[in-house]
Amino acid sequence: MKKSLFVLATVAIVSILAGCNKSKAEIHGIADLEGKKIGVQAGTTGEIWVQENVPGARLSSFKSGIDASLDLKSGALDCVVLDELPAESIIKNNPSLKIIRCPEFAAQKEEYAIAVKKGNTAVLDAVNKTIKEIKSNGEYVNLVNAFMPSDGIITIPEHEENTYSKVLKLGTNAAFPPFEYVQGAEIVGFDITVGEKIALNASSKLVVVDMAFDSLIPALQSGSIDFIAAGMSVTEERKKNVDFSDPYFASEQVIIVRK
Repeated sequence: MKKSLFVLATVAIVSILAGCNKSKAEIHGIADLEGKKIGVQAGTTGEIWVQENVPGARLSSFKSGIDASLDLKSGALDCVVLDELPAESIIKNNPSLKIIRCPEFAAQKEEYAIAVKKGNTAVLDAVNKTIKEIKSNGEYVNLVNAFMPSDGIITIPEHEENTYSKVLKLGTNAAFPPFEYVQGAEIVGFDITVGEKIALNASSKLVVVDMAFDSLIPALQSGSIDFIAAGMSVTEERKKNVDFSDPYFASEQVIIVRK
């Protein structure tokens, strides 16, 4: 009798635990996020979206989406909300994770733009001139194909020759591939290559300054950097503190979960 009771109790406990694990894994879209443990990159629109739209979310903010994905893999999080291209890069290197795309996010694509200090028309003009040029002469399409290729094999363009002595400082967060990331001892990416072209149009040499994403706007306001190129989405709140260039890319949020 004691043995039977022990077996029954063990079965019951296992069933309860299995039920708990199953419920944690059942995230199929935005409607399933309520009350979940969600990881985001600090200072991003993903973080703001979760704060404003997910009731009871247990939010954890990280320096990068990569850091958040490590906690997701370990089971400390139920999911991560992140921009689609960095999410795809994470999935490529972590086959135990997968992406969930949501119609709600697809219908609210975010535009990336380059930020300059309010009133800095000289840099803003150089930025907009560059964006217009590369879109009209075919260089933009070449950069998209280089950093976002259909076969997944990125080809980093060679640095353009630059002999200027004046310095233009680009602030970024090099944990957001393919827009900015570290390869070897160098910071590379779509935004960095565009930044080099901006510097040439401003008769300057580019210097890349890497920092936490949520430190970029304060650094711009203090004059520590001249512009921000970091896959930064245009929002009304940010427009109060910086001037944005013409948009150069559109993206959407996705949800990363364990398989």
